[in-house]
Amino acid sequence: MPVFLHVLALAVFAQGTSEFMLSGLVPGIARDLSVSVGAAASLTSAYAIGMIVGAPVMAALSARWPRRRALAGFLTAFVVVHMIGAVTTDFAVLFGTRVIAAVVNAGFLAVAMSVATTLAPKAKQARATAVLLSGVTLSCVVGVPAGALLGDWSGWRSAFWAVAALCLPALALVFHQAPADAAAARREISLKGEARALRSRPVRSAMLLAAVVNGATFATFAYLAVIATDVAHLPDTAVPALLAAFGAGAFMGVTTAGRRADGELGRGLLLALCALPVGWVLLALTSPCTTPLFLVTIAQGALSFGIGSALVTRVMHTAASRAPSLGGSFATVALNAGAFLGPLLAGIATGTTGDYRGAAWVSAALAATAVALRGVRAAD
Repeated sequence: MPVFLHVLALAVFAQGTSEFMLSGLVPGIARDLSVSVGAAASLTSAYAIGMIVGAPVMAALSARWPRRRALAGFLTAFVVVHMIGAVTTDFAVLFGTRVIAAVVNAGFLAVAMSVATTLAPKAKQARATAVLLSGVTLSCVVGVPAGALLGDWSGWRSAFWAVAALCLPALALVFHQAPADAAAARREISLKGEARALRSRPVRSAMLLAAVVNGATFATFAYLAVIATDVAHLPDTAVPALLAAFGAGAFMGVTTAGRRADGELGRGLLLALCALPVGWVLLALTSPCTTPLFLVTIAQGALSFGIGSALVTRVMHTAASRAPSLGGSFATVALNAGAFLGPLLAGIATGTTGDYRGAAWVSAALAATAVALRGVRAAD
C-alpha cells in the first residue's frame, strides 16, 4: 500500500478519536455543563448529523479542488473547532462545534476514501479502504480509552485539546506528502450525473444496509460507559478498559474483513451478519456481569466493524461506475445515518425504561432488521 495511504489513516485516527471519545466523556460532560446524560449522549448524534449533511455537500464543493488543498483545508478547520469546543462553557456552543467538526470530518473522509481507491489497483481497493478505516478502529483501541483516561484525570476538555494536538502532525504530513493533483481539479465532473446514482436500487440497498448495521453499533457504543458504571457497577476507571476491549475487537474485525472483502457479501460475512443480533441480545442479558460483558463487547466490536467495513466497500463498489467522485460521500452518509439513528433510538428506549440496557436491545432490533433486509434482497 502507498505510504500516503497511511498518512490519511493517521488523520482518520485523530478524527475517529474525536467522534468516538464522547462515549467515555458523556458522564463528565453531563456533570460539568449541568445537562442530562441523554443530552450529553446526543453529542454523538450531533456529530452524525454533521457527517450526513457534510459528506455530500463537502464532496461536491471540493470535487474540483486539488486533493492537497481539500485535505489540508478540512483538517485545519477540524483543529480550530476543537479548540473552541475545549474552552466553551455553553452546551449549545459545544453542540454546534460537534456539528461543524463533523461537517469538515465528512469532507476529509469523502475525499480521503476517493483518493484511497485511486491510489490502489482495483484488485486491492477493498484492502485500501480497510487500511484507511484502520485509523477509525485504532482510535477505538487507543484514542477512545486514552480520551476517557484524560477525561477522568484532567476533565473532558483535556481530551478535546489532545485531539487538536493529535491532528497537527497529520496536517503537516498532508501538506508535505499529499499529491498536488492539479489535473484532477480541472477535470470535468458531472455532479448532477453522479447524484443520479442514488436512483440505482443496488446503491440504495447497500446504503440502507450499511446505515442499519451502523445504527446497531452506535446505539450501544454511545451508552457503553454508562452501561459499565450503572449496570455492571464498575468503577469509572474500568470504562477505558471496556472501550479498549470494544476497539480491540473492532480492529480484528476490520483487519479480517479487509483481507476478504471484494465488494460482495460472502458466506462468512453473511454468517457474521446473522450472528450480530444474537450478540447484542447476549450483551443486554449479561451486562451486569463483568467477565461476560467484556467478552461479548470484544465479539460485538469485531462483528460490527468487520461487517461495517465490508458494507463501506460494497457501497463504494456499487457506486464506483456511476459516482466516482461522490461514492465516498455516499458511504459516509450511510454509516453516519446509522450513527445518528442508533443513539437517538437508544436515548428514547433508555429514557422510557430508565434502564441503560435498553440501548443493547435497540441494537439487537436494528441488527435483526439488517438480517431481514438482506433476506428480502436475496429473495428478489
